[in-house]
Amino acid sequence: MTRALDGLRVLDLTQVMAGPFCSMLLCDMGADVIKVESPNGDSTRRMPGAVGTESPSFNAVNRGKRGVIADLKQPAGRATVRRLAMISDVLVENYRPGVLAKFGLGYPELSADHPGLVYASISGYGQTGPSSAKGGFDLVAQGVSGLMSVTGEAGRPPAKAGIPVTDLGAALFALSGILAALVSRTRTGHGQLVDTSLVDAGVALSVWEATQYFSGRGVPERLGSAHRMNAPYQAVRCADGFVTIGAANDRTFARLCEAVGHPEWAQHPDYRDDTHRIRHRERLAEKIESVLTAQPRKYWLTKLDAHGVPCGPINDYAEVLSDPHVRARELVVKTDHPVLGRIDTLGTPLKLSETPLTPGRPAPLLGQHTDEVLGELGLCADEIAELRRTGAVG
Repeated sequence: MTRALDGLRVLDLTQVMAGPFCSMLLCDMGADVIKVESPNGDSTRRMPGAVGTESPSFNAVNRGKRGVIADLKQPAGRATVRRLAMISDVLVENYRPGVLAKFGLGYPELSADHPGLVYASISGYGQTGPSSAKGGFDLVAQGVSGLMSVTGEAGRPPAKAGIPVTDLGAALFALSGILAALVSRTRTGHGQLVDTSLVDAGVALSVWEATQYFSGRGVPERLGSAHRMNAPYQAVRCADGFVTIGAANDRTFARLCEAVGHPEWAQHPDYRDDTHRIRHRERLAEKIESVLTAQPRKYWLTKLDAHGVPCGPINDYAEVLSDPHVRARELVVKTDHPVLGRIDTLGTPLKLSETPLTPGRPAPLLGQHTDEVLGELGLCADEIAELRRTGAVG
């Protein structure tokens, strides 16, 4: 079956999380992604669970790609990567700004000979600005971008989000930029530089927090699971744990009041509209919990569902990854890996009716496709062997 990006070649010069996740999504869409690694391999190959140079972590963000080893510290290695760039539609990299330019592999150097190249750079702080030379780490970016200042319980130390949200956010922004640049290229014939960063992603995702500050309502604070624009919209305690409730408008709040046996709350002056409910958020949550703690979660989820109140359990990942709905949506898929065996990986959340995404073969073994890819450049066996002998490729 034809996929959306069939026939598109992507040169992947990324490692760890943000860049590999972006290029993997392009691969799921049908692109031929050639991942270039140093002789030591991507550092995720050595994360927990690894067998030699193969690991579940590496497989999680590199499935379906073809793997090549090239040593950018050697002129022949750099020349090989440049040749690959000349036959690619897209290049994705997440080095510190300026590093690839020193190797003659920056956007100006490559686009001069390949004007149609879409060149995506994902970095910690972006290609411009006073902090652009700094390295990028999700934890640091969550702090710099303000996310940690609003994550966690009030009065407690700041906390990072449980997932690497700036890494993954930057990957998704880069993906959207790449796809937009490819569409633009169909009109102009020219590629362009796509520039995004972890800090950019963290700031851009702070929509409600920026709105609170811009509208003169002070610096956003930590609210735990609560929402700064709606109430009640948070986790609440039942007899045997917590559930989430999203009563984000007046009508839904009235249904919540009916469900918990207190319809009069909907008419109370302190709770009559969202502005007042937010102002009295903590007291309202206490009143709701005083009722819900009398019964277990299953009781309240059934009752809230029956009243049309958005709600749900707080699942751990054992529950999530075995959930019948998650399985029905093919968000867990099995892959046969030559070293790790048959492993579970996450599927794709994007469903396209005519050109479906297909999480394909497992991530490449270290250097698995070097000979194959270099052969496509026109190098003969003797030339490849000489590059191997010098350590330029592997």
